Amino acid sequence: MNIKELDPKRSLRAAYGASVRSSREERSWTQHDLAVRMGYGDAHISAVETGTKPPTLRFSRSADIAFGTGDKYERMYREMRNGVLLEGFPEYVEFEGRASEIRLFEVGIIPGLMQTPEYARVLAYSAVRRGEISPEHAEERVTVLMDRQARLTRRRPPMVFVVMDESCIRRTVGGREVMASQLDALVEFAERATTVLQVIPFESGERRSFDLPVNVLTLPDRSLFSYAESQYQGRLEREETAVARTLMTYHQLQAEALSQADTVALIAELRKGIT
Repeated sequence: MNIKELDPKRSLRAAYGASVRSSREERSWTQHDLAVRMGYGDAHISAVETGTKPPTLRFSRSADIAFGTGDKYERMYREMRNGVLLEGFPEYVEFEGRASEIRLFEVGIIPGLMQTPEYARVLAYSAVRRGEISPEHAEERVTVLMDRQARLTRRRPPMVFVVMDESCIRRTVGGREVMASQLDALVEFAERATTVLQVIPFESGERRSFDLPVNVLTLPDRSLFSYAESQYQGRLEREETAVARTLMTYHQLQAEALSQADTVALIAELRKGIT
């Protein structure tokens, strides 16, 4: 049998896979033995061990149960994920996954929860070309984003309100083909029963109430959290008065934005210009 050698020092994902393999072999288990214990297929175990497939939180918790390792693999997973996200963002993502309402504002790029994989990958690999992250981290960013998007289709999905600056849809990312697919995805997003999509036009000028991306979450118990970020750092705000002010400002932003019908019409018009 050919066993792929894995250098644990190459990346956090490689270290994770090597650790799973080591834990399995210490117990004299085959990949099939571990797959049965964890509820996964043999191929999935092999892909994680060789680093060709990133582990998920569910996989990590299942591994800890199977191996009796406490929270070892969950901690490795969180370390790996946190290494590719801005400071403050991993904690935000945890709350986002439980939110009953999500409000987003973005400038310059399509908000992550609506990005196609192709659009997201272009942005991630632009960071690689700038030397900010490794190709491994770029793929992790895309994986984290796709995991977040999957939560929007859960059995009881959250309401998602999105306001985008007009620059988000006019800035071409990844070329015409990628952008055409992304604009189509925005229209599909707006058609969902649990979403509201609005663009705030350039002509709003100084009436646009935010200059940086802002997210506001409402949890099932009606508690509120807000999140804002700069180029290299994010901040999760929990203080009730501060978040209430942010929510009020968000409502003012929505009032200045185009209606969803006008927003979709504008996106459709831009889409026609891409052949």
